[in-house]
Amino acid sequence: MSKTVQIGNVTVGKNQPIYVIAEIGINHNGSVEVAKKMIDGAYIAGCHAVKFQKRTPELCVPKDQWNIERDTPWGRMTYIDYRYKVEFDYSEYDEIDRYCKQKGMQWFASCWDEQAVEFIQQFDTPCYKAASASLTDHKLLNAMISTGKPLIISTGMSTMDEIDAAVEEIGTENLLIAHATSAYPCKVDELNLKMIHTLGEKFDVPIGYSGHETGLATTWAAVALGATFVERHITLDRAMWGTDQAASVEIGGLMRLVSNIRDVEKAIGDGVKRLYDSELSSRAKLRRVV
Repeated sequence: MSKTVQIGNVTVGKNQPIYVIAEIGINHNGSVEVAKKMIDGAYIAGCHAVKFQKRTPELCVPKDQWNIERDTPWGRMTYIDYRYKVEFDYSEYDEIDRYCKQKGMQWFASCWDEQAVEFIQQFDTPCYKAASASLTDHKLLNAMISTGKPLIISTGMSTMDEIDAAVEEIGTENLLIAHATSAYPCKVDELNLKMIHTLGEKFDVPIGYSGHETGLATTWAAVALGATFVERHITLDRAMWGTDQAASVEIGGLMRLVSNIRDVEKAIGDGVKRLYDSELSSRAKLRRVV
């Protein structure tokens, strides 16, 4: 795992600062103002980027589910209408683009269909993300990688053969791979963080971690095990309406997450044994045989 990839003005990979992605996803519940508050939180915490999800509902929602009614914050409506309700249109993403540029914050999106890729291309985002559910959708992967921008693929709900097939299809140029387990929230004993090492041994690309667990310690462990980038869902309040909220990190937690990631980075070091100046007084006082 020696290769680095350039995402905008940030180098991601071995011996580089951990690239931290705050996934807003659809936790904004269709509100640009809520999204801006989460962007503010990610900026204050020191994240490099925020990430959204972009779908074309009629392409991503199975037709047999379109007219199933469900309760939502906007009242009872069909599932297809709900999916449109949480999708930002051009003017809303244009406002997000302007707001992120004002703060110097990168933003990009997980695109769930080819039309979504074309839509996001209008904003010249620094990279793309393929959600775990899209790993076997080679047509979609090719649509994203063919933009010439880096592509992050997540590996949750996938077999090793499916990961191999995806990488063989799109190649390793401008590719980053995120280990993930697609359960929301994920049980600690199903995180399998040693897969970060396994993927790093197999693929010469930056390997990261996309976490869906509750708590922060396991994400710090992922960094200690070699993740070069991390992604966590964020929210203003885990009690907010939405399926991803419970597996998300509130802003206070996000600040602790990033701060301690930076401490872990410093603590890892380079593996070369040294005698530090700070040890000399203890050495002189406590060592019996020199």
